[in-house]
Amino acid sequence: MLKFIETEAPDVLCLQETKAHKDQVGNELIEPFQMKSVWSSAVRKGYSGVATFSKLDCPSHAGFGIEKFDSEGRTVVTDFNDFKLYNVYFPNGGSGEERHLFKQEFLKAIMKKLKADIEAGHEVVLVGDYNVAPEEIDVYDPKRLSTESGFLPEERAWFKEFLSLGFVDTFRELNPKAEGVYTWWSMQERARPANRGWRIDHICVTKKLFKKVKEVVIYQDQDGSDHCPVGIVFEGVK
Repeated sequence: MLKFIETEAPDVLCLQETKAHKDQVGNELIEPFQMKSVWSSAVRKGYSGVATFSKLDCPSHAGFGIEKFDSEGRTVVTDFNDFKLYNVYFPNGGSGEERHLFKQEFLKAIMKKLKADIEAGHEVVLVGDYNVAPEEIDVYDPKRLSTESGFLPEERAWFKEFLSLGFVDTFRELNPKAEGVYTWWSMQERARPANRGWRIDHICVTKKLFKKVKEVVIYQDQDGSDHCPVGIVFEGVK
């Protein structure tokens, strides 16, 4: 990870599923290459968690105001001059009915929060592991996976409603016909060598900000996780 940060030199880096508390890691992971970090860690040790690293000193806070979600360390929100940045690790609903319902509740709650931000005049960037593949082109076998969490009809319907708030799925908008481009591969199924993947990690932005997007990159060849990084370059944004 440190080599990736050094090579890419991002202004902002968002991590999901950190599974750590800030006091469990060394300074090289708290302030890598002089970047400042804000962490949202789960009450339950070794579970969930997100962290946002930035070269810019901007106000950040963990959570979005609902304890049952914030206690799982799923969100860091940072206020930049031109936009709000949401770093989010969406729940995985695949372990049973209880977590499926928890995920659906989370999707509705964050939608309500984002709608309020947009109605208040904020531009928004939402980056993270959404745990939702929006379209058939975003999974390796849409027919077989249509009953799997992350590609269920109600989750894909949520994604469309989310976009209708005024968001743009930046990668898909710029690459409407790109096939076989994924961000996650099952380790249990040893799916990566055969590219049996899902595109579930997204950077979505409000429409005004999309006009300032210069490039979106999916680093499919980057090792180190069952996910790969996704990057975006803005021009003229502070």
